[in-house]
Amino acid sequence: MKSRRHATLLEIIQEYDIDTQEELIEKLSQRGFTVTQATISRDIKELKLIKTPIGNGKYKYTTGNKSGMDTLSNFQNLFKTAVISVDFAQNMVVLKTTNGMAQGVCAALDSIEWDGILGTIAGDDTIFIVATSGSKAAALTSELKKNM
Repeated sequence: MKSRRHATLLEIIQEYDIDTQEELIEKLSQRGFTVTQATISRDIKELKLIKTPIGNGKYKYTTGNKSGMDTLSNFQNLFKTAVISVDFAQNMVVLKTTNGMAQGVCAALDSIEWDGILGTIAGDDTIFIVATSGSKAAALTSELKKNM
């Protein structure tokens, strides 16, 4: 029961920007788990969840080990210096980087846990991103181009 609850809790924080324990209790309840605030508090501690900033003074629970703003800032700096182009077709996004930089940029991108990304693959100078839909790929491409 506990391991299923933990797995569900991790799914919830990936799907939603959860800021409070009350929100976690509500989302778990919607998925069939009746828990107390004390249980949620223990689960947060056991899963080593942290609150990371998501902008506009808001926070959310994540499994990350870095501050969200630090991670985003590091990504933006690396992106500006290493990425040459960004384009998409249907639900796929392709980034071209300077030689040898694709894996570093890809690791930084993965650390952000960007909404709508199913997965990434990096070569030497190319990153392949699969998005959940064509519209997510277009939005991601637009957002990434702002960082160039």
